[in-house]
Amino acid sequence: MNGRRAALAFTQCIARNRPPPRAPSRSCYHSYERDSSPPYPAAEDAILAAAIAHVPEHGFTAAALTSGARDAGYLDVSANLFPTGAFSLVKYHLVTQRLALGKNHSTGLDAENNQNVLDNVRALTLRRLKASQPIIHRWQEALALQAMPKHLPDSLRELALLSDEIHFLAGDTSVDTSWYTKRAALSAIYASTELFMTQDKSPNFKDTEEFLDRRLEGAQGVKTMVEEVGRWAGVQGMGIINGLRSKGVRI
Repeated sequence: MNGRRAALAFTQCIARNRPPPRAPSRSCYHSYERDSSPPYPAAEDAILAAAIAHVPEHGFTAAALTSGARDAGYLDVSANLFPTGAFSLVKYHLVTQRLALGKNHSTGLDAENNQNVLDNVRALTLRRLKASQPIIHRWQEALALQAMPKHLPDSLRELALLSDEIHFLAGDTSVDTSWYTKRAALSAIYASTELFMTQDKSPNFKDTEEFLDRRLEGAQGVKTMVEEVGRWAGVQGMGIINGLRSKGVRI
């Protein structure tokens, strides 16, 4: 039941954040006309950016936030600016890396046909995954925080926005119901691949790349993929939480 609710929350999130146009046209529903203002105020951005540098050592913790405040030239108590605590670091990473895809996007990607769009989706998804390499050994902590009920809505929203961003940058111009199913499928694929990556010890995450390829090739079962979002949010998330608790991590 929790998995179904999470999957339903995800699809509702897509519907809220990217409504379809009133009439069919050759354009995607995502638009560069959206708000382009910085996602964080200057002070918060400075602290969080500095704090991310401490995640490899301290993990997604209050200690990393405090160190970031100190490095940014603020008092230690400035970490209290973030009511969600360590999750604010997780969300900052999700938001900034999602936006970085657009900033670093190559306009040379070929999107003349569906196969090229799929190739672009693969390349962009892999690029986003590898952006987490410096902190991947800490990412199970992040997944556990995302799966907590109070953080789950924001986590699912970011997952939805990421899948939309990737399809938009890849050149997807769907204007029918596949707009939703493609994004739901990619979200499930991304979530499962990201979890796989946290346990991958292969050189340059080669096994993760092959895992992603297998999932993309089998992405025809959209219903299964949507259900996987729920499993990621529920079963896998709780498994990570319980595993970290067994190691003494206070969550």
